[in-house]
Amino acid sequence: MKKNSILACISILLLIGLDQFVKFLITSHMALYDTKPVIKQVFHITYIQNKGAAWGSLQGKRYFLLAITILVLAFLVYFYVRMLKLNKYKDLRILFIFVFSGAAGNMIDRIRLGYVIDMFDFRLINFPVFNVADIYVTCSMIILLVFILFKYKDNELDDLFGKSKKDSKQE
Repeated sequence: MKKNSILACISILLLIGLDQFVKFLITSHMALYDTKPVIKQVFHITYIQNKGAAWGSLQGKRYFLLAITILVLAFLVYFYVRMLKLNKYKDLRILFIFVFSGAAGNMIDRIRLGYVIDMFDFRLINFPVFNVADIYVTCSMIILLVFILFKYKDNELDDLFGKSKKDSKQE
C-alpha cells in the first residue's frame, strides 16, 4: 500500500508539473488572445484566460469552483485510499490519479491567478479552448463511464461503497 501511495503522489506531481509547464510556456511566449495555427482553421494554440468552468460556464464563480474542487479532491482521496486498502481496482486508481491531477492543476491556476489558462483550440468543430488538466479530467471521466457501463458488473463496486455481498443480495 505504501509503495502504491508513493507512486501515486509522484505521478500526480509529474502530471500537475506537465500541466503547469505547458501553461508557463503559453504565458511566457504568447500575449493574451494570441493564436498560432498548427493546422489552419482546424487546430490552433490560442491563449485565453477562463474565469469559469467547462465551456466558460460559471464565469466569475471562483470561490464556488474552488470549494467544489476541494470536495472533489477529498472524494478522490477517500475512494483512492479505500481502493488501496481493498487492494483492488488498479484501473480506477489510475483514472483517479489523472482526475485528481487535472482538478489540482486547474485549482492551482484559480488560486494563483484567479482564472485558468487554456490554450488548445479545435476550430473544426467549434470546441471550447481547453488545457492539459482538462484533457486529464475529460478522458478519465469518459474511460470511467465506459468501465462502469461495460467492464464492472452490477455489484462489483459495492465493496468500494461499504456494502457487503450480503447487503447487495438483500436489496
